[in-house]
Amino acid sequence: MPLSDLQIRALKPSDRPRKHSDGGGLHLLVSPNGSKLWRLAYRFDGKQKLLAFGAYPIVSLSDARARRDDAKTLLKRNVDPSEKSKLDRIAATASRATTFEAVARELLSKAEREGKAEATLTKKRWLLGQVLSDIGGRPIKEISAAEILVPLRRVEAQGNFETARRLRAFIGQVFRFAIATARAENDPTYGLRGALTAPTVTHRAAFIDWQNFGGLLRAIATYEGSSDTKAALQLLALLYPRPGELRQAEWSEFDLAKRVWIIPAAKTKMRREHRKPLPGAVVAVLEDVRKRSGSGRLVFPAIHTTLRPMSENTLNGALRRMGFGKDEMTSHGFRASASSLLNESGLWHSDAIEAELGHVGADEVRRAYHRSAYWDERVRMSEWWSAKIASVTRGDQTGRRNR
Repeated sequence: MPLSDLQIRALKPSDRPRKHSDGGGLHLLVSPNGSKLWRLAYRFDGKQKLLAFGAYPIVSLSDARARRDDAKTLLKRNVDPSEKSKLDRIAATASRATTFEAVARELLSKAEREGKAEATLTKKRWLLGQVLSDIGGRPIKEISAAEILVPLRRVEAQGNFETARRLRAFIGQVFRFAIATARAENDPTYGLRGALTAPTVTHRAAFIDWQNFGGLLRAIATYEGSSDTKAALQLLALLYPRPGELRQAEWSEFDLAKRVWIIPAAKTKMRREHRKPLPGAVVAVLEDVRKRSGSGRLVFPAIHTTLRPMSENTLNGALRRMGFGKDEMTSHGFRASASSLLNESGLWHSDAIEAELGHVGADEVRRAYHRSAYWDERVRMSEWWSAKIASVTRGDQTGRRNR
């Protein structure tokens, strides 16, 4: 006799499981612990089988009957309902594993295992967050170019054209990873390359002539702010590293006796160890800094904690306080200044300058050549550059070509 909700609610557990039939093989199994579980008994291919529908009242009486009827329909088509349920679960699991978000997070985990910089990973996580509400839950192989264009247009509408371009590039990376792992067949971002507004290319502000650069050097020499900030600016001028490499520098990276700074691969843009020769003026600055903060791990710790490095805002803020606008000079601009003035001198091989800047192409043979053959020239160049800075700081702005 068919069950009713009133009967089901009145059922009490006993010392052993009891079945209460609703008809057509559907029954409710009441366990000693009080749980009420829907089961469907049926035969397929000459074998007695059992299919679980879930627990009452999460699965209502009407839902259980509907599932029974669906199972009966499958049996009429000679399809085993248990196997169909198993395949549906597998497909659902696979679908969840191939959403854009799932594939993107796999790619981020891969990048983390490969030792990508935390700053790079943070940027990628941020970019992922920009598209999760639009395509994060969609199976990646079903996502169209039109869907991807929605978050890109939203970013463009805010005037962030460069961010939109980077977002498209990141989405493309996720699709190419999906293709490589057999979860997608094409990259729909390829056709969107011409759809976005091209950002205006703006180069980082820098002084590339000795007259203006000399004025900057003299301003640094008379800077009345923090001694560590002044020292960091002096080292940016003398060594022209990437600001992040200097701000995050640790004392363990410096061998002042051998006059070398070994920047670990994890901190460099190219993800390979980079060695820089240290002229005497740099050693003098570092020894002075070490008297103040040498007991800590970081060469230039933040003001309020020794556990974090000085921020780039600190360096740029100092430049602003000295009267240099952001359209004139930035902390990263010291690299452009050095590159331009060293090349302009005509004294040094361009490849030696590029090697000192940490700019090396993909060719492995040339990369090895940069590291070895140009080291002696880079040592001489660093001493020349240091002496030139000292001379210009004292007022000589001629930029004469002398070693």
